[in-house]
Amino acid sequence: MRAVICGAGIAGLSLAGRLHNVLGWEVVVLEKAPQPRTEGYMIDFFGPGYDAADAMGVLPWLEELGYPVSEAVFLDDDGRCRARLDYGRFARSLNGRLLSIMRPDLELALRERLSFAVGLRFGVGPARIAPSPYGVHVTLTDGTVLDADLLVGADGLHSTVRAMVFGEEQRFVRYLGYHTAAFTFDDPLVHAELGDRFCLTDTAERQMGLYALRDGTVAAFAVHRSADPRRPEDARAVLYREYSSLGWLAPRALAGCPPSPRVYYDLVAQTDLPRWSRGRVVLVGDACHAVSLLGGQGASLAVAGAYVLADQLAGTRRVEDALHGYERLWRPVIRDRQRAARRTAGWFVPGSERRLRVRRAALRFAGLPGVSRLAGTSLAGRQRPALRQLAAVPV
Repeated sequence: MRAVICGAGIAGLSLAGRLHNVLGWEVVVLEKAPQPRTEGYMIDFFGPGYDAADAMGVLPWLEELGYPVSEAVFLDDDGRCRARLDYGRFARSLNGRLLSIMRPDLELALRERLSFAVGLRFGVGPARIAPSPYGVHVTLTDGTVLDADLLVGADGLHSTVRAMVFGEEQRFVRYLGYHTAAFTFDDPLVHAELGDRFCLTDTAERQMGLYALRDGTVAAFAVHRSADPRRPEDARAVLYREYSSLGWLAPRALAGCPPSPRVYYDLVAQTDLPRWSRGRVVLVGDACHAVSLLGGQGASLAVAGAYVLADQLAGTRRVEDALHGYERLWRPVIRDRQRAARRTAGWFVPGSERRLRVRRAALRFAGLPGVSRLAGTSLAGRQRPALRQLAAVPV
């Protein structure tokens, strides 16, 4: 059996490794970018993806690349702490199954675990997709033609495979009213100030977060409200316009912001399709079930969703039946996380000073005994049959 996977991100790499290592499939991974992505932001990796990574044997690599974070601190324009979240307590609420890792480092670990037998091609993607008597006929942008038993769209929120097979992006992408950006910069003073803390501005309408990286640089993460559902041409200009009013270390971060091509910039959105497969074409990760960064666990759900899809392909004779089984098991999990993200979006970036004060009070309340465990359970999500399978399938 042969699979062509479009997208060398978290979902695509997770699925590629599983299909080749466990099912023995021939796998080709296509990535339209010329090289692996180096820009991105810090994520908290926990929940079903953590369990899947453990079952896949990749968890030790992730732990090696992860960062120790003592706390998340919300600071005002003068650098005074207004609220904090103890990461140790948060990790204990998840039974210690939590790590903080840069998104590019998570991709690196998954990529380095791929067998050399897996074809990984950068700078190329699908130009034409057509059904064939035995699967899918894929013509690539470089003129190459591939025949596959399964074509996987793991190419993110702005999926090319989804557009070609299922329809235009605007039919399936729900904009949530926020823009986000991430970049790294050099500033020894800021690096020393941050230490092992994840520091965020305690601000309404917009928020910037900073954390120190092991190579001596600083990573910046930003999110702001916007009614415009379009990505700008000049990301750095937007960052200057939206965040120049912030105090504390924000001005130094903006001064270190690199040119737009080196800034990760995107919309905060969710994807919602009536079905995730058509014939021998299937979508995974953000291409079909983006929950948005406001909901968290996007990377975790990408790894776990790929795991569940591979599990269905391993245990089902007909490919089409496996694709339907994957969606039947995984869609309820995604539906829960998307609903939760929409409910909590207003508290991630408060829209007013009143809501900002309420968030401070909520974070103080979260420090009480027992409440952090309840919050951890809520964030990790309810256990469902698809998730319990992660511990039951042989690796």
